[in-house]
Amino acid sequence: MELIDQHTKKIMEGCKERARSAGLRFEDETLEYIVTNRDLLELTPKLMIPTLYDYWVHDVEVLREKGRYELYPGNPYETVINTRPAISFYNDNNPDWLNVMIFYHVLAHIDFFQNNSFFRHTWEYDLNGQALSDKRMIAGLRARHGRWVDYVLEFGRSLDNLVGYFGELARIDRPPKDQAARRLDFYFDVFLQTIRKVKIGDYVKEINRYNEAMREGEGGERAFFADAALKYPEFEAIFEKQQEEKPPRRSDLLEFLIEHSPLLNRNENKWMKAVLQVVRNTSIYFQPQIRTKIMNEGWASYWHEKLFLQDERIRGHEVDFARVHASVASLPRVGLNPYGLGMRLFEAIEENAERGRYSAAYQRLADTAGREDYDARTGQGQAAIFQVRENMADFLFLSRYVDQDFVSRNRLFVAGRRLNQQRMVWEYYVKSRKADDYRQMLLDSLYHPPHIDIEATAASGRPLPLQHRFEGKPLVRDYIANTMLGIEYLWGAPVQLETQEAIEGRGRETAGAEEIKWQRVKYEMKERQLSRTVLG
Repeated sequence: MELIDQHTKKIMEGCKERARSAGLRFEDETLEYIVTNRDLLELTPKLMIPTLYDYWVHDVEVLREKGRYELYPGNPYETVINTRPAISFYNDNNPDWLNVMIFYHVLAHIDFFQNNSFFRHTWEYDLNGQALSDKRMIAGLRARHGRWVDYVLEFGRSLDNLVGYFGELARIDRPPKDQAARRLDFYFDVFLQTIRKVKIGDYVKEINRYNEAMREGEGGERAFFADAALKYPEFEAIFEKQQEEKPPRRSDLLEFLIEHSPLLNRNENKWMKAVLQVVRNTSIYFQPQIRTKIMNEGWASYWHEKLFLQDERIRGHEVDFARVHASVASLPRVGLNPYGLGMRLFEAIEENAERGRYSAAYQRLADTAGREDYDARTGQGQAAIFQVRENMADFLFLSRYVDQDFVSRNRLFVAGRRLNQQRMVWEYYVKSRKADDYRQMLLDSLYHPPHIDIEATAASGRPLPLQHRFEGKPLVRDYIANTMLGIEYLWGAPVQLETQEAIEGRGRETAGAEEIKWQRVKYEMKERQLSRTVLG
């Protein structure tokens, strides 16, 4: 693995200039490496972070990828990671014209990493450098504690999909408020609406009274609350009491164990907390990538096509580009290609915003011809896609923009599968062309880890009660035993988990399908033995 040569770096710098002129925003410093397929096989299990800590599962993954490559060899074009500076890896046999296309793709990824709000918790530090520090710390702990470090890593990684990613974003978005801001929020959001339950008209009058007081200049807010105290003399006492009774901050399971486990808080075991914190921080860092895969790849594909076709350096390679681009961005008839789907959604958003199709006037149109010919020429197409890039993740992106017009235009459908009894082969057929069904299929394919709540009764030295917030998807039973075994060890006491599971053989036939019946069950891990009880 080595840095690209000066000739290729010059190509990259030219791509940066053109990308910035088109509106993309990213930091100046980037690192580009030339790698072989062997390098990529060894980096993939470490999420392409060369400095990530060593772990035995990484070696197993390398062996598996080597076996897969021998059966299905292929040369990946590029990989880019969200670090400071951004690091990208390129195959060692890419020609110059292909590098132009790939560099545009990579720069769009970097623009997405550095401007999408779901990545904002990653903007303050360099994971590559932090990972190196963590790796050295874990290596030092291995020298003192041996295999126990790997046990803690194993148990921590079994829980790293339960980290409170959105809680971290909320802490960034909501910095601590001063006393005046808390009083104002409490007055309008809680006191008037929940405690006094004033009428809407009176609530609006209070807002207008506050605005008038603030227009008076300095001291307006103090005068407003002085008048409010005459009208509601109990307000100050209720507010002060609320300040004393702050609700405890919600924490995810891994964070709760780090902060409250009696086993981990013993002096001789505090090194375990450092290991678990590394696992948690790494997981939170990578959470937005899996939650924005369709948007991220679609954004990069949109820009590599747009910018590549305008670049004079690719003259004579238009057919080569068309062949490579089609393999990247084509839409399969069965299955999902995030590159192709995301790219076409951004193109549709740009066109619809440009023609004013998100307006109320367009939505009121009922006839097909009128909707097809509607064009308000707003000039807002590019601004719309940049706004989407900044503020959305895959769930919002698909929920809002996969509509019937998009599904019909791209001839998309939900495929069903049935067994041909005569030929004994699987047959695929068009199950639905409705946008609602296609959208639901896409949403079902998104990353959706289970939500585990920690009951308020959790206390040191007692069984740890956990509640699975059931959302229609049961836990995978094959993983329950090993995961709860790790939690029991880290907590230092038994662990109880309540969830819902399907009742086997108790379904009810409805309209040709079987309605699933659910029952509440309780798992308990005690002294490394798992028991299961049906609660009803």
